Amino acid sequence: MPQRPVYIVGGGLAGCEAAWQLARREIPAVLYEMRPQVATDAHQTDGLAELVCSNSFRSDDAEYNAVGLLHEEMRRCGSLILTMADETRLPAGGALAVDRERFSDAVTAALTADPLVTIERREIDTLPPADWGSVIIATGPLTSAALSEAVSALTGEEELAFFDAIAPIVYRDSIDMSKAWMQSRYDKGDGDDYVNCPLSEEQYKAFIDGLIGSEKIQFREWEAITPYFEGCLPIEVMAERGPETLRFGPMKPVGLTNPHAPEKPYAVVQLRQDNALGTLYNMVGFQTKMNYAEQKRIFTAIPGLENARFARLGGIHRNTFLNSPRLLDGALRLNKAPHLRFAGQVTGVEGYVESAAIGLLAGRFAASEEHGVSPSPPPETTALGALLNHITGGAVADSFQPMNVNFGLFPPLPDAGSGKRRLRGRDRKRAYSQRALADLNGWLTGAQAAAE
Repeated sequence: MPQRPVYIVGGGLAGCEAAWQLARREIPAVLYEMRPQVATDAHQTDGLAELVCSNSFRSDDAEYNAVGLLHEEMRRCGSLILTMADETRLPAGGALAVDRERFSDAVTAALTADPLVTIERREIDTLPPADWGSVIIATGPLTSAALSEAVSALTGEEELAFFDAIAPIVYRDSIDMSKAWMQSRYDKGDGDDYVNCPLSEEQYKAFIDGLIGSEKIQFREWEAITPYFEGCLPIEVMAERGPETLRFGPMKPVGLTNPHAPEKPYAVVQLRQDNALGTLYNMVGFQTKMNYAEQKRIFTAIPGLENARFARLGGIHRNTFLNSPRLLDGALRLNKAPHLRFAGQVTGVEGYVESAAIGLLAGRFAASEEHGVSPSPPPETTALGALLNHITGGAVADSFQPMNVNFGLFPPLPDAGSGKRRLRGRDRKRAYSQRALADLNGWLTGAQAAAE
């Protein structure tokens, strides 16, 4: 008998990863993507796995950084998203950044060419019926209003939401390199992966005043009480928290030396390469809700950006997510309708890599069920397992908010024992990573044995 397909709603990072994992396990996948039939407030193309906020997958350090560890775990799990990210990567110091268009094209091409994956371009505006069998909903933070309402009606939960901001992109040839220079902080990566625009103390203070006094997008009454995600705050919101906030955040001048002037910059604006041609650069950490006219006025006052031309200005959109600790089981199934599985940012993880990671697990779990095997979650000591545990029960449901992967989600390391020094700092992070990769390898070996 032909194997029945698993249906996936949403062609973002999580949905694409889930489809890939299913196909690798000989389970057909039908992937629904509503673009270009239905547009969103943030997407600009109809490509699968389009990156809308940034082109960075953050740190690629698998030894001392939790997201870098998650990269490595996903690579070992045969991740499509990490494979294509590696193939389309750009210079970014110790980070993994990609060419947006090439990355999306590569993911789209891989899934289009797979005989077990069918791509349907239409909107699913209600919850799929039970006779579809196994379904993965990976509609992401921009879940359509109709589907959001259907989920809320089934779960009985009020919709949770937060705002996410997008940073501007500048044409590289419009940057004045007689004022700016190329360098990575502490010369990481190739040492010259970022454009740096220096500000004096006077220029920095004028910049902060401009941010605080700028005209912003006005929200409707019901939107005014919606919180921001702390990991992606608009730059003007950070400025309002205190005049030094940005100088100790995305504009910190440490690890940099200005070749044009002997004095150390008081603050620095960094721009990261955004495409393989090197013609576009993203303003790092400059997510914003300012209107377009104000963005041009304030950002072109930055030394080196006086004549900047913008390929895209910043923006803001609403993200939605489930109260997953209350609604989902440990295999990402909806408690009230177990044939429905959720994946990606809609589950309350934050970040490209985390979203794809939950898609990877959802695809593996669904494939196991289709083969008649109970899903086996990864150990909580791994980055994959720690993230899964957090959204499916580890977090407090009453105060649940989106979360990036971090070592605080991992079970504590074993007690060092009497007379032994407790691990701290980098040694502690390294120990977490070593334990995680060892336990992941054991999990993968067990999963392979079960499949055979």
